[in-house]
Amino acid sequence: MTQNPRSSAATGPRKPPAVILGLETMQGLQTARILARRGVPVIAVVSNPNHHACRTNVCERLIVAGRGSGTLNALEKLGPLLPQKAVLVPCQDGKVLTVSRHRDVLKQWYHVLLPDRDVVETLMNKTSFYDFAQRNGFPIPRTFFVRNRTDAEHAASELRYPCILKPPFRNASWTAHTKLKAFKLHSAQEFLSCYDKCGTWAETLIAQNYIGGSISDLYSCNCYFDANSQPLATFIARKLRQWPPETGQSSLGEECRDDTVLNESLRLFKSVNFRGLAYLEMKRDPTEGKYYIVEPNIGRPTGRSAIAEAGGVELLYTMYCDAVALPLPENRVQRFTGVKWIHLRRDSQSAFQAWRRGQLSARQWLRSVRGRKAYAIFSLRDPLPFAYDLLETGRSLLSAEERESRGLGRTLSAPRPLAEESTTGT
Repeated sequence: MTQNPRSSAATGPRKPPAVILGLETMQGLQTARILARRGVPVIAVVSNPNHHACRTNVCERLIVAGRGSGTLNALEKLGPLLPQKAVLVPCQDGKVLTVSRHRDVLKQWYHVLLPDRDVVETLMNKTSFYDFAQRNGFPIPRTFFVRNRTDAEHAASELRYPCILKPPFRNASWTAHTKLKAFKLHSAQEFLSCYDKCGTWAETLIAQNYIGGSISDLYSCNCYFDANSQPLATFIARKLRQWPPETGQSSLGEECRDDTVLNESLRLFKSVNFRGLAYLEMKRDPTEGKYYIVEPNIGRPTGRSAIAEAGGVELLYTMYCDAVALPLPENRVQRFTGVKWIHLRRDSQSAFQAWRRGQLSARQWLRSVRGRKAYAIFSLRDPLPFAYDLLETGRSLLSAEERESRGLGRTLSAPRPLAEESTTGT
């Protein structure tokens, strides 16, 4: 376990530290910056110290842990050395599961902000979540669980096209073959061809009817629940663009008001006595006028948690204050000021592809990004992560292997009109 000291951003009385698991993610970097700005000492545990996010200047310490059980081992070594009980903030799904499964050991040194273990397991596994949603009347698109070729043939005959094929979670085998979170397929033949290629990458695959509409019909609710499952902060936003265009992650989003998304999110999480950070993505089908749950993300910040902070809702600091019994921040109510969130590099890529298709002009792009914004990686106060992200992207664009990992081939990764595209992620 290697420890690297970093300069402290904290001033005034010493606050309990926050320990970030997974700094080498967009949400990890944003979380570290947000908490450091509020005078919270930030310690990061990482497995890839060469990641661009690890170039940040806001962490007091950077602890390099091995993969596998390395994170748990690092936490067990760090815990007894902490001057105060720390707030543990996992920023990746795998880290959430590690913390949840070992909470009995970790809670002697860390504040663990998670619901009961069975709730974590149910909501984090898409197979169990969709089964839970079907049994309890939560709106999801028609769903099939595909475990073999017979299941695939049955799903292919019953699905409405286009459809989505995705794993319950992206395991090592899946990510070794593709960076996509899901495949959008347009016929039974294409569906079966895709299954034949990726069916061995996961024990179970999930096939769902595609939800109509555009990217801007994708809404999200970021929220934080206390130990009594009361929502202390909520924030609604929607996507405007994403990268990659087919089934990618948000590159541009804006806050909005949608009471259906808010109420459905609260209904879902309160029904399981949820505690901690929660996120629900929903999509509105404009033809049917119905909203469908795409997926929840729980126990961690998301890429767009930062838009809440920019919009005046101190989501992550509310989490921290609730954990350490500090007075809650006053700014916890969404005011709908139209703030935006942008990943500059990804949005430039998305906008450029739309421009090449004749779907977006330079003037339209400039107008779409105008206004007050939160940035995913870019920061004048902390510039190195953004600079190194550009360098890493430049190298990957030169790699044929990297380009191939974006899809299964020309047929499955061919560009589609933006109006037809959806996503399954944050």
